[in-house]
Amino acid sequence: MTVDQRPLRADARRNREALVAAAREVFGAKGVDAPLDEVARRAEVAIGTLYNRFPTRADLVEAAFLPTLREAAAVTEEALAFEDPWAGFVHFLERSVLMQVADRGFTEVCSRVFDPDSGIEKAKHANASRLNRIIERAQEAGQLRDDFRGADLAVVFAAATATPDWRRGLGMILDGLRAR
Repeated sequence: MTVDQRPLRADARRNREALVAAAREVFGAKGVDAPLDEVARRAEVAIGTLYNRFPTRADLVEAAFLPTLREAAAVTEEALAFEDPWAGFVHFLERSVLMQVADRGFTEVCSRVFDPDSGIEKAKHANASRLNRIIERAQEAGQLRDDFRGADLAVVFAAATATPDWRRGLGMILDGLRAR
Protein backbone atom coordinates (compact mmCIF):
# COMPACT_ATOMS: atom_id res chain seq x y z
CA MET A 1 0.00 0.00 0.00
CA THR A 2 1.43 3.41 -0.98
CA VAL A 3 1.28 6.47 1.24
CA ASP A 4 -1.48 7.92 -0.97
CA GLN A 5 -3.70 4.90 -0.29
CA ARG A 6 -3.62 5.12 3.49
CA PRO A 7 -6.81 6.29 5.13
CA LEU A 8 -6.74 9.94 6.12
CA ARG A 9 -6.43 10.93 9.75
CA ALA A 10 -9.68 12.23 11.19
CA ASP A 11 -8.54 15.88 11.04
CA ALA A 12 -7.24 15.48 7.49
CA ARG A 13 -10.51 13.83 6.45
CA ARG A 14 -12.50 16.71 8.00
CA ASN A 15 -10.29 19.24 6.18
CA ARG A 16 -10.80 17.43 2.88
CA GLU A 17 -14.57 17.29 3.39
CA ALA A 18 -14.62 20.97 4.36
CA LEU A 19 -12.63 21.88 1.25
CA VAL A 20 -14.93 19.93 -1.06
CA ALA A 21 -18.03 21.47 0.54
CA ALA A 22 -16.51 24.95 0.33
CA ALA A 23 -15.53 24.38 -3.30
CA ARG A 24 -19.11 23.35 -4.13
CA GLU A 25 -20.40 26.58 -2.57
CA VAL A 26 -17.80 28.93 -4.05
CA PHE A 27 -17.68 27.31 -7.49
CA GLY A 28 -21.47 26.98 -7.52
CA ALA A 29 -21.84 30.72 -6.98
CA LYS A 30 -18.84 32.10 -8.87
CA GLY A 31 -17.78 29.39 -11.30
CA VAL A 32 -14.84 27.02 -11.31
CA ASP A 33 -12.33 29.83 -11.86
CA ALA A 34 -13.17 31.41 -8.48
CA PRO A 35 -10.10 32.14 -6.33
CA LEU A 36 -8.86 29.09 -4.45
CA ASP A 37 -7.94 31.22 -1.45
CA GLU A 38 -11.66 31.96 -1.12
CA VAL A 39 -12.34 28.20 -1.04
CA ALA A 40 -9.68 27.76 1.67
CA ARG A 41 -11.12 30.64 3.72
CA ARG A 42 -14.64 29.23 3.44
CA ALA A 43 -13.32 25.82 4.57
CA GLU A 44 -11.43 27.52 7.41
CA VAL A 45 -8.10 25.98 6.39
CA ALA A 46 -4.81 27.39 5.17
CA ILE A 47 -4.20 27.61 1.43
CA GLY A 48 -1.32 25.16 1.94
CA THR A 49 -3.81 22.61 3.25
CA LEU A 50 -5.88 23.07 0.11
CA TYR A 51 -2.86 22.45 -2.14
CA ASN A 52 -1.74 19.52 0.01
CA ARG A 53 -5.10 17.80 -0.52
CA PHE A 54 -5.70 19.06 -4.08
CA PRO A 55 -2.46 19.85 -5.94
CA THR A 56 -4.34 21.36 -8.90
CA ARG A 57 -7.57 23.25 -9.41
CA ALA A 58 -8.71 20.39 -11.65
CA ASP A 59 -8.31 17.94 -8.75
CA LEU A 60 -10.55 20.09 -6.56
CA VAL A 61 -13.11 20.64 -9.33
CA GLU A 62 -13.27 16.89 -9.87
CA ALA A 63 -13.77 16.16 -6.18
CA ALA A 64 -16.46 18.83 -5.98
CA PHE A 65 -18.44 17.89 -9.10
CA LEU A 66 -18.19 14.13 -9.63
CA PRO A 67 -21.17 13.60 -7.30
CA THR A 68 -23.21 16.08 -9.36
CA LEU A 69 -22.19 14.34 -12.57
CA ARG A 70 -23.42 11.08 -11.05
CA GLU A 71 -26.69 12.84 -10.26
CA ALA A 72 -26.88 13.98 -13.89
CA ALA A 73 -26.31 10.40 -15.02
CA ALA A 74 -29.22 9.32 -12.82
CA VAL A 75 -31.40 11.93 -14.56
CA THR A 76 -30.58 10.39 -17.94
CA GLU A 77 -31.46 6.95 -16.59
CA GLU A 78 -34.79 8.32 -15.33
CA ALA A 79 -35.46 9.84 -18.76
CA LEU A 80 -34.75 6.54 -20.49
CA ALA A 81 -37.23 4.80 -18.19
CA PHE A 82 -40.14 6.92 -19.46
CA GLU A 83 -42.45 4.94 -21.70
CA ASP A 84 -43.14 8.04 -23.79
CA PRO A 85 -39.82 9.12 -25.40
CA TRP A 86 -40.88 12.78 -25.67
CA ALA A 87 -41.80 12.88 -21.98
CA GLY A 88 -38.39 11.37 -21.20
CA PHE A 89 -36.65 13.98 -23.35
CA VAL A 90 -38.58 16.81 -21.68
CA HIS A 91 -37.85 15.35 -18.22
CA PHE A 92 -34.15 15.19 -19.05
CA LEU A 93 -34.05 18.80 -20.28
CA GLU A 94 -36.10 20.21 -17.39
CA ARG A 95 -34.03 18.47 -14.72
CA SER A 96 -30.73 19.24 -16.45
CA VAL A 97 -31.52 22.92 -16.93
CA LEU A 98 -32.68 23.16 -13.31
CA MET A 99 -29.37 21.66 -12.15
CA GLN A 100 -27.43 24.14 -14.27
CA VAL A 101 -29.48 27.18 -13.25
CA ALA A 102 -28.92 26.30 -9.60
CA ASP A 103 -25.17 25.80 -9.97
CA ARG A 104 -22.93 27.95 -12.13
CA GLY A 105 -19.97 25.67 -11.45
CA PHE A 106 -21.86 22.64 -12.73
CA THR A 107 -22.80 24.53 -15.88
CA GLU A 108 -19.12 25.27 -16.48
CA VAL A 109 -18.10 21.68 -15.78
CA CYS A 110 -20.64 20.48 -18.35
CA SER A 111 -19.52 22.93 -21.02
CA ARG A 112 -15.74 22.77 -20.59
CA VAL A 113 -13.32 20.14 -21.77
CA PHE A 114 -11.05 18.70 -19.09
CA ASP A 115 -8.12 16.29 -19.32
CA PRO A 116 -9.39 13.21 -21.20
CA ASP A 117 -8.16 10.95 -18.38
CA SER A 118 -9.94 12.95 -15.68
CA GLY A 119 -12.87 11.54 -13.77
CA ILE A 120 -14.96 14.44 -15.04
CA GLU A 121 -14.39 13.65 -18.72
CA LYS A 122 -14.85 9.93 -18.12
CA ALA A 123 -18.19 10.61 -16.38
CA LYS A 124 -19.31 12.96 -19.16
CA HIS A 125 -18.30 10.44 -21.83
CA ALA A 126 -20.11 7.60 -20.04
CA ASN A 127 -23.28 9.70 -19.95
CA ALA A 128 -23.05 10.75 -23.62
CA SER A 129 -24.32 7.42 -24.97
CA ARG A 130 -27.36 7.62 -22.69
CA LEU A 131 -28.01 11.19 -23.83
CA ASN A 132 -27.83 10.10 -27.45
CA ARG A 133 -30.25 7.26 -26.73
CA ILE A 134 -32.77 9.73 -25.22
CA ILE A 135 -32.55 11.76 -28.43
CA GLU A 136 -32.76 8.70 -30.71
CA ARG A 137 -35.84 7.35 -28.92
CA ALA A 138 -37.71 10.64 -29.34
CA GLN A 139 -36.68 10.85 -33.00
CA GLU A 140 -37.63 7.23 -33.71
CA ALA A 141 -41.05 7.95 -32.21
CA GLY A 142 -41.43 10.91 -34.58
CA GLN A 143 -41.58 13.34 -31.66
CA LEU A 144 -38.24 15.17 -31.98
CA ARG A 145 -36.85 16.89 -35.06
CA ASP A 146 -34.66 14.54 -37.10
CA ASP A 147 -31.88 17.12 -37.40
CA PHE A 148 -31.38 17.51 -33.63
CA ARG A 149 -28.04 16.13 -32.38
CA GLY A 150 -26.45 15.63 -28.98
CA ALA A 151 -24.07 18.50 -29.71
CA ASP A 152 -27.13 20.78 -29.93
CA LEU A 153 -27.73 20.31 -26.21
CA ALA A 154 -25.03 22.90 -25.46
CA VAL A 155 -27.07 25.50 -27.36
CA VAL A 156 -30.28 24.45 -25.60
CA PHE A 157 -28.65 24.70 -22.18
CA ALA A 158 -27.01 28.05 -22.94
CA ALA A 159 -30.27 29.55 -24.20
CA ALA A 160 -32.46 28.11 -21.46
CA THR A 161 -30.15 29.17 -18.63
CA ALA A 162 -29.64 32.69 -20.01
CA THR A 163 -32.89 33.99 -18.54
CA PRO A 164 -34.28 33.99 -15.00
CA ASP A 165 -37.53 32.58 -16.37
CA TRP A 166 -35.83 29.45 -17.66
CA ARG A 167 -39.03 27.39 -17.71
CA ARG A 168 -40.62 29.78 -20.20
CA GLY A 169 -37.48 29.81 -22.34
CA LEU A 170 -37.19 26.04 -22.27
CA GLY A 171 -40.86 25.74 -23.21
CA MET A 172 -40.26 27.83 -26.33
CA ILE A 173 -37.17 25.79 -27.18
CA LEU A 174 -39.11 22.55 -26.78
CA ASP A 175 -41.86 23.88 -29.06
CA GLY A 176 -39.21 24.46 -31.71
CA LEU A 177 -37.69 21.00 -31.26
CA ARG A 178 -40.96 19.11 -31.56
CA ALA A 179 -41.30 17.20 -34.82
CA ARG A 180 -44.10 18.57 -36.98
